[in-house]
Amino acid sequence: MKLLYLSLGFVFLLAACNTGDQASNSSGESRTSEFQLDSLSFMILEKDSLLFKVGFNHIDTQQVAALIADDFEFYHDEHGITDSKAAFVQSIQNLRGIGFRTWRELDRKSTEIFPLYRDNGQELYGFIQRGRHSFFQQKKNRSAHKSSTALFTHLWILENGEWKLKRVLSFDHRGEE
Repeated sequence: MKLLYLSLGFVFLLAACNTGDQASNSSGESRTSEFQLDSLSFMILEKDSLLFKVGFNHIDTQQVAALIADDFEFYHDEHGITDSKAAFVQSIQNLRGIGFRTWRELDRKSTEIFPLYRDNGQELYGFIQRGRHSFFQQKKNRSAHKSSTALFTHLWILENGEWKLKRVLSFDHRGEE
C-alpha cells in the first residue's frame, strides 16, 4: 500500500511540474528540464518495477492487466507477436506451468527515458523507455542462473489519467547458458 501512495504522489508531482516549462539548449530546441526528467524517470522505474517485480516475477496477472493498454502489442525476436492484452496476460499466467521459477532484472544503468510531447512540447502524453534486462531461471533443487540478456523498448502512454504500457519490443536476446 505504501508503494501505491508513493506512486500516486510522484504521478501528482510529475503532473504539477509539467506546465510546459522547458529549458532550451544552445541550438534553441526545447528539452525537458532535469527536474522533470528525474521525476519522470523515477515514475517510469516504478512502473517497470510493478510490471516486472510484481507482475512477471510473482505472476500477478491483475497487476499486469492494470498496467497495460487495451490495444497492447508485444514484439519478441524469438517468440513472435502477442497482439492483444488478453493473450499477453494469459502468457504471464502460463508461467505457473513451466516447471521452474523465472524472473527478470532490469539493468538500471542502461535505462534511457525519452518523454513524448504534443502541442509543441506543451503536453506530456507518453514516454519511451529503453534499456537492457536479464532473465534468470531456477529449476527445482538447482542453483539459479542467468538464462538470457536482451534489449527492450517500451512505449508508455497516458490514457485517461493513467500510464499504460502500449507497445513492447524485446530483441537481441543472448543466451547465457
